[in-house]
Amino acid sequence: MTRQSEPKMPAKSADQTRIIRIARESGEAAELPEPLNLGERVRELRKAKGWTLEQAAVQAGLARSTLSKIENGQMSPTYEALKKLAEGLAISVPQLFTPPSKAQVTGRMAVTRVGEGQAQATVTYEHELLAGALRAKQMLPYRARIRARTLEEFGGWVRHDGEEFLYVLTGVIRLYSEFYEPVDLRRGDSAYYDATMGHNVISISEEDATILWVTSLV
Repeated sequence: MTRQSEPKMPAKSADQTRIIRIARESGEAAELPEPLNLGERVRELRKAKGWTLEQAAVQAGLARSTLSKIENGQMSPTYEALKKLAEGLAISVPQLFTPPSKAQVTGRMAVTRVGEGQAQATVTYEHELLAGALRAKQMLPYRARIRARTLEEFGGWVRHDGEEFLYVLTGVIRLYSEFYEPVDLRRGDSAYYDATMGHNVISISEEDATILWVTSLV
């Protein structure tokens, strides 16, 4: 890995950072997880299998009365009992203490037809935000047309929280990054990088290049 010196340009925030910030602000505030009740969690897992207390106790190799006390919070199970429970439920011990994901409860999907994305034009890029109907997303997908042809057009590095993945759809781009030598990417090439590291993308093909960009929002 070769460290690349930072361009001698005044450091100021770029338009892409604003796009990321707007996307975050449009989402719903994250909720703090509630403390896990082991007894309720065990009961939910048992009922998800469609088992009675007796059936679950047999599967776990525990007495029915023991399982009942665990579910009702009347006793704290030993590690051996937790292992038997997990094996009986065909899960790992940590999953006993992991609340079910909301994503498993409520299915979400958004379809964005060609040309129906939310347009966000900037000096250096033309963004088309995808899946705009979904709120509180954990990642921000968008298609971008790369207008910039030189690094000087940015006025400094783009930096923001999270990680980023880009995939070249058309044309040829040059990816500049704070700690690596520039790399040229063509159609079908991709890159995954830490977005807190300074980065910029320019088109080095005759036409504007287009890329699919996915940025994590957590």
